[in-house]
Amino acid sequence: MESQQELSVLEANKRLLEELEDMGFPRIQAAKALHFSGNTDIEAAINWIIDHENEPNVDPIPMIAVNIDIDSPQPAVQTTGDMEIKAQELRIRRDSYSMSGILKIKERIRAGKEINEAKRVAEDNERKRYLASRKAQKEEEKRAREKVRQKLEADKNERRRVLGLPPSASHTATRPSAHDKKNYVSVASVSKAEQLRECLRTLKRSHKDDEGAVKSAFQTLLVYVGNVAKNPDSEKFRKIRVGNPLFQNKVGRLRGGIEFLELCGFERIEEDKYLFLPRDKVNLAVLNSAGLQIKSAMSNPFFATLSHP
Repeated sequence: MESQQELSVLEANKRLLEELEDMGFPRIQAAKALHFSGNTDIEAAINWIIDHENEPNVDPIPMIAVNIDIDSPQPAVQTTGDMEIKAQELRIRRDSYSMSGILKIKERIRAGKEINEAKRVAEDNERKRYLASRKAQKEEEKRAREKVRQKLEADKNERRRVLGLPPSASHTATRPSAHDKKNYVSVASVSKAEQLRECLRTLKRSHKDDEGAVKSAFQTLLVYVGNVAKNPDSEKFRKIRVGNPLFQNKVGRLRGGIEFLELCGFERIEEDKYLFLPRDKVNLAVLNSAGLQIKSAMSNPFFATLSHP
């Protein structure tokens, strides 16, 4: 009994309530609309429904007192048609809200898929770059180990020679050819990546007693290459003043520094006052390869340490 007393009682005009129910409105919603619009007419009730259609229905189910004595003006002949139009407008609005919600959900799903795909592609590219860098580093380490092995073998056979013993069979089989003893191989016979790597070796070998200068040069070259790769249309990153004190201190004075930039596509202009990379000669593949070679040289402790001067 107590719970029933707490329930609100809605008074509704019976005739108007029946008309709203005939239009398809739920009895409770129609009763609320009539009660709160003053039981005046159908139009006022429908307007109330439209104004409150988005409000959550959290109230307990009310009691409805249908009162046929509540005064309400008799509708004119055209009122029923007007009310049906209002009801139709309400249904259209509800349908449009539903469709809008569906479209928003679909748009969120589509945007989420695009973000995930972009993230996947970025991660895939980063993984490929990492694998390429690791491969280059492993190849460099393999060459370094081979140089160490050959040097140990040569020392071993030298000791055997001093003792009057014949050279070991393994030394005979792996003795380097005259071509392998050259400091540099022909540029025409190697790939661009090998040319870049050899240029970095030259820089490190030529300044092996100044590790700080070599490290600073590698870092500066990486910045130059990275800036052009990221901003190929910006001339300020494609033009370097050779006489700039900072450039000279970091790169220009070191053997192999300017040569490395020339391998990346930079050209000497204005009587060697500037290094300039024309926009139509920007090769992102070469620049990316240059960046990988520099990173490999910086991270590999054996890089160029066993090469002959």
